[in-house]
Amino acid sequence: MTHSVYDVPMAGGPLNLGRSPLVMGILNVTPDSFSDGGDFSALDAAIAHAHELVAEGADIVDIGGESTRPGSDEVGIQDELDRVMPVLDALAECGFKAPISIDTYKALVADQAVQAGAKIINDVWGLQRDPEIADVAAHHGTPIIAMHWDTERDTARDLIDEMKRWLSRSVEIALKAGVAREAIILDPGFGFAKSFAENYELLNRLDELHALGFPLLVGTSRKRMIGNLLDVPPKERVSGTIATSVLGYMKGGHIFRVHDVRANRDALRVAAAALYGPPQQEA
Repeated sequence: MTHSVYDVPMAGGPLNLGRSPLVMGILNVTPDSFSDGGDFSALDAAIAHAHELVAEGADIVDIGGESTRPGSDEVGIQDELDRVMPVLDALAECGFKAPISIDTYKALVADQAVQAGAKIINDVWGLQRDPEIADVAAHHGTPIIAMHWDTERDTARDLIDEMKRWLSRSVEIALKAGVAREAIILDPGFGFAKSFAENYELLNRLDELHALGFPLLVGTSRKRMIGNLLDVPPKERVSGTIATSVLGYMKGGHIFRVHDVRANRDALRVAAAALYGPPQQEA
């Protein structure tokens, strides 16, 4: 399919979303994330990994201070700030160039993170847990990613129809708060309140979400939908993740949130060349 083209307004210059896939590198500064919990909790390790993600080709670095794995405990606002703010401050101090997104559903955390230099807000609850996060995005003129996580969805109804209904509510909250329509990105929320089979149905039908009229972020990296299929632990799910990234791109995805940046970036470049032709090579 042909990718819809969007220019998402952002401090420092717009995100140009269309034919060229963008890669968002994951930086979890948590002790308990499902794949890399504790790996980057120390400040020095977090800063080094942020630079490593960019060196591998990340277009955006997504920093999160609260795990959303099944069974994880919620983190208080101050604890989350204590995790993410030192990283944001240190990256700002060293002149980190890549745009940073803050992975949080809490308005106060989002506000302080944006003031510290984050340029995108990434809300796993689609603005429906703490709607004031939309006010923060509107106040700062910050793009916001609204993820689908509907824990009360009627599973007897069509998956995509129900997702469209729920995500339309997220869009309504954003627009009512004053967020520009062009600054909204949607994430279908692979692995969140969806069964094993539903995740693969979603991947196959991802293109149907384009009817909502927003760019799409695909986040399948190392998730259980891959692990359960291949019977491998999280850090051995790179090949499976690559497959889902490429399939998501062929279905019109724009941004790909991954742990393993270089492998996914290379695969997506090949997929883009297959779909649109390779870049011109000088003789």
